Amino acid sequence: MRRNVWWLIAGSRGGENRARIIETLHEKPLNAHQLAEILNLDYKTIRHHLDLLITNQIVIPEGSGYGKIFFLTEVFDTEYNEFIQIRSNHNEPYTNDKTESCDDQENKDERF
Repeated sequence: MRRNVWWLIAGSRGGENRARIIETLHEKPLNAHQLAEILNLDYKTIRHHLDLLITNQIVIPEGSGYGKIFFLTEVFDTEYNEFIQIRSNHNEPYTNDKTESCDDQENKDERF
């Protein structure tokens, strides 16, 4: 479980949003629409992250259709402190090493 959590939170794009979803669901179960409103994210973005969290056995849906409620799995709930540790050790959002920051681009422009 630790490897999955590390990859989902610290090792891939979207980890910050997934972490926010996990933290919110830890407080109380919600549906995707409620999560989108609370986290100020697009509904489709929330659904994408929920699908990844379901696949990795971190979140489980209850019910059906649009009002489906999402809970943390019992297994993940017992590992929540480990998630907090991973989250606190990884303060920076994922960045792709191949992309240049604005500062890098400005410095490159100054050389030419």
